[in-house]
Amino acid sequence: MTADSAKDIQYLKAIGRICAETLRKMMAQTRAGMTTRELDEIGRAFLEAEGARSAPQAMYNFPGATCISISPVIAHGIPNEYVLHEGELIHIDVSAELDGYYADTGASLIVSKRERSFEKLIEATKATLTKALHAAKAGNPLNGIGRTVQHEARKRGYNVIYDLTGHGIGRKLHESPKEILNFYYPDDRRILNDGLVLAIEPFLTTGIGRVIEGSDGWSLRTLDNAIAAQFEHTIVVTRNEPIILTL
Repeated sequence: MTADSAKDIQYLKAIGRICAETLRKMMAQTRAGMTTRELDEIGRAFLEAEGARSAPQAMYNFPGATCISISPVIAHGIPNEYVLHEGELIHIDVSAELDGYYADTGASLIVSKRERSFEKLIEATKATLTKALHAAKAGNPLNGIGRTVQHEARKRGYNVIYDLTGHGIGRKLHESPKEILNFYYPDDRRILNDGLVLAIEPFLTTGIGRVIEGSDGWSLRTLDNAIAAQFEHTIVVTRNEPIILTL
């Protein structure tokens, strides 16, 4: 959607704040010994307390309030009875709706332990997202986002995941522009407009950058079982710096 009124910005900020706080609460309470279903319930309870609805449940009947993926699964992991172990790399994705407006955010973290190889990947992915957000300015080509993500990933010694993309958001969880690639595609001539609402989400990996769907019909893991990380923010594009809704 294009946010073209003060009301749009107000409502987008409201759901953005809820998604961001849900993610923070889940990350703060992640620990070895708990199940991913227990972690999901923390997110579900906070969303419900704020009057928000889980977007993947509302739109796609996803079997969880949030997506919790254990590496090498990188996206759409289903919360279940799996018990988290110390030192695992996990990814939490929170998207929700309130008053007809949607926001989406996500982050990777290590369970209850420091692991330098994972930390380096997480730091690189977070920094890549920051760079990508600065590339999202009205009047700039949309493919500048993918160019920035790919450049930053390579500079830091990683690859992008080619099969996973960002997306437009606002009145739906996924809307136009349907795909915000994490690599440079010169034939994409789309231009970013003022007020455009986007979910930008770089995925970086040590592997070849391809994913495959799991037998559950939802989860996506790296084809070569390589580790990967993801960070995501929902923003409103402006002529200057973006309005980051999910800080």
